[in-house]
Amino acid sequence: MFSRALFQSRQSLLQRQQPLKIAVRTLRNFKQEDQPRLRINTVVPNFDAETTKGKINFHDYLGDSWGVFFSHPADFTPVCTTELGAFSKLKPEFDKRGVKLIGLSAEDVESHKKWIKDIEEVNGLNKFEFPIIADVDKEIAFLYDMVDEEGFKQLGKAPVATIRSVFIIDPSKKLRISFTYPPSVGRNTSEVLRVIDALQKADAKGVVTPINWQEGEDVIIPPTVSDADASKKFGDYKTVKPYLRYTKA
Repeated sequence: MFSRALFQSRQSLLQRQQPLKIAVRTLRNFKQEDQPRLRINTVVPNFDAETTKGKINFHDYLGDSWGVFFSHPADFTPVCTTELGAFSKLKPEFDKRGVKLIGLSAEDVESHKKWIKDIEEVNGLNKFEFPIIADVDKEIAFLYDMVDEEGFKQLGKAPVATIRSVFIIDPSKKLRISFTYPPSVGRNTSEVLRVIDALQKADAKGVVTPINWQEGEDVIIPPTVSDADASKKFGDYKTVKPYLRYTKA
């Protein structure tokens, strides 16, 4: 059973952008000041955990891949059952993009394995492929701030459900996008895929994407690129405003 998380101090996150030294907490010390700041472009905290696919080290599991790490309030919950099934069905699309999926629910591995049978049945899956982390002690939920305000007050004191958190992590282990939903609202798998496409396009081409952008649509040249450099790099482009220039992806 997983009982200890590895977490990072605020100073190292800001100064070094590298995984921090191990610090061991007990369940009696869930203090807000001990939580890492999960800002965009910070290296995400590392941890060891038991999962439905065996014990993992989170950073080692991600390796050189992108990652989508998402939490669920509890096992055998209706919305989560539909979500995990939807992500599993889309796993081939995530694979094409070099993205590893991993879920978390604040119950144990045996409960997760029983729940997976329901997920497969409800969603018509032959096999559920990616791991689900066990987080009975809420150590990882604390590390990634996966609880709501009232739940945080009860950490270490009473049963607490996580909220629907999503973390999109790049191959350098940096947080690129995060979403937070209340337990009552299911997530949108298409949006997760869309923003991964946008991030990968931006990284590869040095562009930014407009609202509702989909793969194949025009992109925006960043204002930091001069007109002369834009012509050299992108060729033809359309100027709507001096700061708003569209080009082909």
